[in-house]
Order: sequence, then structure tokens, then C-alpha cells
Amino acid sequence: MNTTTVSPAAQVIVALIPIVGIFIGGVIVFFSLLWHHHEIKQQVKMGTYRREAFNLKAFSLLFGVLLSVLGVILTLFFALMKGCSPALLGGLVPLAIGISLVIFYAINPDFKRANEG
Repeated sequence: MNTTTVSPAAQVIVALIPIVGIFIGGVIVFFSLLWHHHEIKQQVKMGTYRREAFNLKAFSLLFGVLLSVLGVILTLFFALMKGCSPALLGGLVPLAIGISLVIFYAINPDFKRANEG
């Protein structure tokens, strides 16, 4: 049996990596939203602001497909690595959400009316 001990300093550094990554991602999202807010504010002042409608149809299809593919990959990975364990939820949850979004895209009556007219 090969047993090695990892120094406490290395354990702390490894534990801090995801925390620092989440913090930096949060800072980037915050400043992106702040910049967008100031941009919209200036457009309103200048009278050039146009409100664009959110395209729910494209959103539901794009994120449904992305989450479905990601869920399949994660489910297969966790099934092969851990077998049937609670870790499978890490892949089944995005898979279920993705399939739900694709079904929403397929059965939404508003989308069907938009295609017919």
C-alpha cells in the first residue's frame, strides 16, 4: 500500500482554488452587468434606446440541447466512474432540465402559432 500524506498548506491551496474561481467569476459578472446598465442609461439619455424582446423560443431550444448533451456526458461519466450512486444526480439533473426545455420548445402553442402565421 502506498500511502502519502499531503501537507496542510497544499490542502488549503487546493481548497481555495474553487472559491477564488467563483469569486473572480462573480466579479466579472457584476462588472459586466454594471457596464450594461451604464450603457443602457446612456442610450436612454441620448434617446437611442430600443428595447429588444427576449427570444424565449431560441433560449429554450439552445439551453435545452446544451443541458441535454451535458447531462448525457456527465451521467455516462459518473456511471462509469462510480456506478449507481448519488453522484449520478450530477448528470441526471442537467439532463432532466435539458429534456424539459426541449419538450417545452416542442409543445408550446405560442411557438406553433408563430410558425403558422
